[in-house]
Amino acid sequence: MSQASAEPATSMQKILNAVERFGNKVPHPVVIFVILIGIVIVLSQLLYLLGTSVSYQVVNLETHKVDHATATVRGLLTTDGIRFMFTGIVQNLMNFNAVGVIIVAMVGVGVAEEAGLVKALIRKLVAVAPPKALTYILVFVGIVSSIAADAGYLVLIPLAGVAFLSVGRHPVAGLALAFAAVAAAFLVNVLVTPTDGILTEITNDAIHLVNPAISIDLTANVWFSIGSVVILTVLIALVTERIVEPRLGAYHGEGEEAEGGALTAEESRGLRLALYGLLGVIAFVLLLTLPPGAPLRNPVDGSILGASPFMNSLIVTITLVFLFSGIGYGIGAGTIKQVNDVVTAMSKAISSLGGLILLLLVIAQFLAIFAWTNMATIAAVSLGDMLEHANLGSGVLLVGFIILNFFADVILTGAVAKWALFAPIFVPLMMQLQVPPDAVLAAYRVGDSPINAITPLNPYFALIVVFVQKYQKDAGVGTVIALMLPYVAVMCVVWTLFFVAWYLLGLPWGL
Repeated sequence: MSQASAEPATSMQKILNAVERFGNKVPHPVVIFVILIGIVIVLSQLLYLLGTSVSYQVVNLETHKVDHATATVRGLLTTDGIRFMFTGIVQNLMNFNAVGVIIVAMVGVGVAEEAGLVKALIRKLVAVAPPKALTYILVFVGIVSSIAADAGYLVLIPLAGVAFLSVGRHPVAGLALAFAAVAAAFLVNVLVTPTDGILTEITNDAIHLVNPAISIDLTANVWFSIGSVVILTVLIALVTERIVEPRLGAYHGEGEEAEGGALTAEESRGLRLALYGLLGVIAFVLLLTLPPGAPLRNPVDGSILGASPFMNSLIVTITLVFLFSGIGYGIGAGTIKQVNDVVTAMSKAISSLGGLILLLLVIAQFLAIFAWTNMATIAAVSLGDMLEHANLGSGVLLVGFIILNFFADVILTGAVAKWALFAPIFVPLMMQLQVPPDAVLAAYRVGDSPINAITPLNPYFALIVVFVQKYQKDAGVGTVIALMLPYVAVMCVVWTLFFVAWYLLGLPWGL
């Protein structure tokens, strides 16, 4: 490497190291969110006393009509605010889907991990996959895991760490690339996802404000989405190998050793029985899904994809896959000898979540009271109004819209809720500038995703901190942010340029 090329790399490492040091000096995430709750309480009361409010249009997710609404800041030190904070604590936690998803998923994953299935699968993957392709395989699987909603966070990310460790690479780099793939590329896929159905419905509701005769369908962004998956797979892999891994250096974990070598006869038998368990679960789910009138079909129109029990229960299906595959492996490999071993594995997995559940309890309160105050809505609408009235050309406006979403995603991480706010503003505006609605939706996919990897308001950000601490005991919020910043910076720039090139070339967005 030349001196000229080495100096920028050294400067980048210094910046990332400084980010990590500063970030890790902040208090424990639980304390951080308690402080944020205090700030929201004070700020909401000040804005309430000032009478801060905005009027806007929003898509009603139940009626699919565009409603005119006014958001006024509600003070948390008012009678209603105090009542909400005191009476809502339990319900706020119950409404926080991440808690239930993590607990349910870990029931199955815990059995598979305790039985030894996870390590055996990783060793098998490493044995059959070309070493240079491992990074790309993990990234691609991480991106397409959005078909199963949040399962990628819980399953793929820890598996990627184990996979890297098994080939002598730094496991934290594996965690980082998987988190980037799952979180920062969440809204694109080579398949149609449940989220696509919701975003399409919201887009059509916004289109009908201008022209009720025009609609888009689920595949309106399929070509752009597939193209994005390809370029992001390469991009995330290159950032991992060129920036993240060199910065982490060699791994010298405490008591951690890379497991390799050929599988034993018992392990091979366990994998065969695990396959039988997998096929059994698949057959069972298909039986509940494929026949006409099956219970996992949509009860209204009989559809399987979209808003159907099948799509809404994917995390349960994944849990069953790991559970019965893990049991099959354990029986074959001799690591599970009785029913009590299965229950013990489940209990161990759940008990390991104690610290995380405490953190999620606090995060749930913060998100609930922040949403109750309407401050996030007012901030997003105000930013949207500024861009709408900036009198920019269509191409510049699309780029501005992407950048707007980068900023908005820091405080509004929900892809559906944010699109419900922005679609009635930008879809009609762009249509008046002769920009097709599918292009606006594609721009939203670019803008909504990358920041997910660095905003602490991502419900799963805290989970990644826990995963990293398994291999790096002194890791904290700063460690994860420093890990993810290269991915986010590169993706924001390159993905935006990719969108601009697609738009200027007039390529079709979808079918």
